[in-house]
Amino acid sequence: MRTIQMTLDDDLVHELDSIVKEANTNRSAFTRDALRKAITYYHQLRLVEKHRKGYLQHPIKNDEFSLWEDEQAWGDE
Repeated sequence: MRTIQMTLDDDLVHELDSIVKEANTNRSAFTRDALRKAITYYHQLRLVEKHRKGYLQHPIKNDEFSLWEDEQAWGDE
């Protein structure tokens, strides 16, 4: 684990301190968790964007998935 120094706005530090007190944790633990979640979210957004670009380059054909409709178990039988 490494120690880093960060510069944060005063209002953000105040909100952070309120949350960590309520959550019975500390700034470092809270920030680590928040960064992990932000990084996961970032990667998800990049993947969504990659898929969006792929579908723009290769749009779905009207009958592309109709072949599988009869194979689906819709639960109404």
